[in-house]
Amino acid sequence: MKLRQLLLTALMTLLATTVATGQPVVYTPRQSTFKLHTLPSAKAVVLRIYNQGTGGKAVKTVEMKRVGHKQGQLATYEATLKGDLKGKFYTLDVKYGQHFLGECPGPEAQAVGVNGQRGAVVDMRDTDPEGWAQDRGPDIAGKDLMIYELHHRDFSIARNINLDPAIHVKRQSSQYPGKYLALTEPWAINHLKQLGVNAVHLLPSFDFASIDESKPDVPQYNWGYDPLNYNVPEGSYSTNAADPATRIREFKLMVQALHRAGIKVILDVVYNHMFSIEGNSFQKTMPDAIFRKLPDGSYSNGSGCGNETKSEGIFGDYMLRSVKYWVDEYHIDGFRFDLMGVHDIATMNKIRHELPSGIFIYGEGWSAGSCALPASKLGVKANVPKMPGIAAFSDEMRDALRGPFNDDHKGAFLAGIAGEEESIKAGIAGCIAHPQVDYSKVNYSKQPWALQPTQMIAYVSCHDDMCLVDRLRTEMPGIAGDELERLDMLAQTAVFTSQGVPFMLSGEEMMRDKKGVHNSFNSPDSINQLDWNGKLLHPQVWNYYCQLLALRKAHPAFRLGEAELVRRHLEFLPTQDCVVAFCLKDHAGGDNWNNIYVVLNARNTPARVEVPQGWYTVVAAGGKIDAGGMGTFNGSAVEVAPQSALIMHQ
Repeated sequence: MKLRQLLLTALMTLLATTVATGQPVVYTPRQSTFKLHTLPSAKAVVLRIYNQGTGGKAVKTVEMKRVGHKQGQLATYEATLKGDLKGKFYTLDVKYGQHFLGECPGPEAQAVGVNGQRGAVVDMRDTDPEGWAQDRGPDIAGKDLMIYELHHRDFSIARNINLDPAIHVKRQSSQYPGKYLALTEPWAINHLKQLGVNAVHLLPSFDFASIDESKPDVPQYNWGYDPLNYNVPEGSYSTNAADPATRIREFKLMVQALHRAGIKVILDVVYNHMFSIEGNSFQKTMPDAIFRKLPDGSYSNGSGCGNETKSEGIFGDYMLRSVKYWVDEYHIDGFRFDLMGVHDIATMNKIRHELPSGIFIYGEGWSAGSCALPASKLGVKANVPKMPGIAAFSDEMRDALRGPFNDDHKGAFLAGIAGEEESIKAGIAGCIAHPQVDYSKVNYSKQPWALQPTQMIAYVSCHDDMCLVDRLRTEMPGIAGDELERLDMLAQTAVFTSQGVPFMLSGEEMMRDKKGVHNSFNSPDSINQLDWNGKLLHPQVWNYYCQLLALRKAHPAFRLGEAELVRRHLEFLPTQDCVVAFCLKDHAGGDNWNNIYVVLNARNTPARVEVPQGWYTVVAAGGKIDAGGMGTFNGSAVEVAPQSALIMHQ
């Protein structure tokens, strides 16, 4: 027994020494090793141990030892403390010149106390749910994804049993409204599965700065685009933010539940800026090393938030370590990069190359202002051809459908305004080069920017703008309810029959609105919450969405995935203004339907489209879908009802 114990101790010490090279804290019951990377000019690093996550005095203070350089850029400090420190908290304080910069958990912190001001000593294996070692995301190719964007609080905060008294229906309520665990509950999983989405895009779920986690009973709201600790789940979405292990375990339970339902988990990551220049762990441990500056010494502001990170430096290495950590520790299946146009191309390509091929990567192909790095080196939409395997949002298709981002009152295709047809055709093709798409007539992009259709995210709305219902009401004052429903369904038909990767905002399937608020990043629940009454008040819309997603899933013609296949099988038909029509021909993608015809009619009158003479089976018309068939006809022209889509096949 004594020999066995000695061998176990030696193994644990070896493990601590080995793993410490990639972790800020390596815990064993016998000792814990702390590590921090700083600039070589640092003079000293002090480690403090606390009994609490906030308040109280340090119970131990240790000066860490400098043990070497990392890749010639950073110095490394370490300290090993004997004894079982599980449940303790720590801070790091770095001295430059004659001054210490202030306590923080360090940039690499993987567990923190309430409000993220102190790191925590946690045995990460204690946070693993039962069966976690066997957890795997579903094997779904990028071309087959159907993405559902949600904010934790939006999705479940208003889920309750009692509906409008006029509707005598009861439903299961959420035990965990606004929390990670809401997405483990049967009602939530069933909704997502019935709808048919196979990937959930979570708005920022790392530890962010704008919510006071010490006040869980006070309603607070923010989208979370204000990073504090990148490698720790946000505490306000857990049932106990004061317990460092709880938020970690509950996040994993959420991922596990979604995976078991066949749904991938995509994390929205915000590496392009910090919530403030001062006060964050990077500035306190390696001052000014991660921010881009202008020639006059001021901070560049490509993020529109007062600063922008320098991905082409040591921060790019940090980004890579961070996403790898989320994949390894939390089994994340994909990443959406906020303002990807702030990051340099080389770093994005390195991330793509070093993550498993099944990890789906996409982002906003723009910045929010001018960056200190030339646009030719940034991950903007025009440079997507330089980033194979990385996708970007198509604002061409979005704005062609519903109108420009910068003018809420101006309509487009859905409002019956001619001139947007070519931009929609570009979106249908996945923004690749196609012989029938004239990019000189496409908004924003005058040449194709995707090498493959899977590099384009097709969408009409997301969190960051008016939702579709509010937008249509704003640009079409006085619009009637039935017309609103027709246009909502028409818009999503364009998105989900596109060769790009379709993406939708949570709640659109039940006619979500945000009371007309454009930028609801910190609006109250009354604005942002999903109204679950909508699912019953708009049953035709809900059923249409379910059938539309099922149709895409069942027919590979809508998701060919390769540019050459799209050019070979996708043919656009001549149409009148405010109508787009196309055919997916010759058993595209091995589809069991030979020729599939889709007509999008935004006119408030019927549209007539010429088709080859023959027999056709109609599967979508007049706001309804039935893949089994809604009737047949024999002819050479088809009439499509106003403000609706028609889908038929031979």
